[in-house]
Amino acid sequence: MERPAWAPQGIDISVPSVSRIYDYYLGGSHNFEVDREAAREAMRFMPGLPKVMQANRAFMRRAVRFAVSEGITQFLDIGSGIPTFGNVHEVAQAASSEARILYVDHDSVAVAHSRAVLEGNELAGITAADLRKPHDILNAPETSQLLDLSRPVALLLVAVLHFVEDQDDPYKAVAELRDALAPGSLLVLTHASYEGIPLSEEEAGGTVGVYRDIKNPLVMRSREEITGFFDGYTMLEPGLVSMPLWRPDDETDQEDPYAFSGFAGVGRKA
Repeated sequence: MERPAWAPQGIDISVPSVSRIYDYYLGGSHNFEVDREAAREAMRFMPGLPKVMQANRAFMRRAVRFAVSEGITQFLDIGSGIPTFGNVHEVAQAASSEARILYVDHDSVAVAHSRAVLEGNELAGITAADLRKPHDILNAPETSQLLDLSRPVALLLVAVLHFVEDQDDPYKAVAELRDALAPGSLLVLTHASYEGIPLSEEEAGGTVGVYRDIKNPLVMRSREEITGFFDGYTMLEPGLVSMPLWRPDDETDQEDPYAFSGFAGVGRKA
């Protein structure tokens, strides 16, 4: 398999990556054939997956604009993936010239491509770290360079927690991050769930199986379980809802049914 010029040395391009599969769903070009094969297999069970990802990105953009409207100009985006059009720094810096963004990902392609995209942008950066190790994120040099944790931060955990298994205690990781943030900070979160998917759990389970087979288990949590990540936050209206229903810019009646898969919400730390 020929290595593309943009692919960092040292990565195994024969192994699928969640970040690159996501990039494929969104129509990006930073993915390998092995990623496309896994994505196509997942879409065989859930053909609406690209629509789910588009709804996820649209929610993220609305939430970022909301954060800026609330006076928050610092963003910590964990599990940020490969930059695509309308990424956090583009939305935030269009809304405020003072917006500072730190991306965090453990995928080497995502990190390398982010560095290339952000070159020359002194108010945005990327650090290689894993959500499972909040200490590494909070103590990364890029964190202190870009963010002032004594002031409110918008913490983005968008489409990442469902890749953290219960054995890795995602609730503890989220709590550690929360405790490091100043009062008034926001938690912006999306999470996959069987609830809302226009398929039976058995049918949707085929997609879950694809991710399990590529050693990136997709953990489908219930609405109640997802609500638990907001412990210590006050949930903002309209609460934990399907992604198109969180403060939509326009009517959502004509949305593809797949867009209503999973949940999204924003909470404020007291």
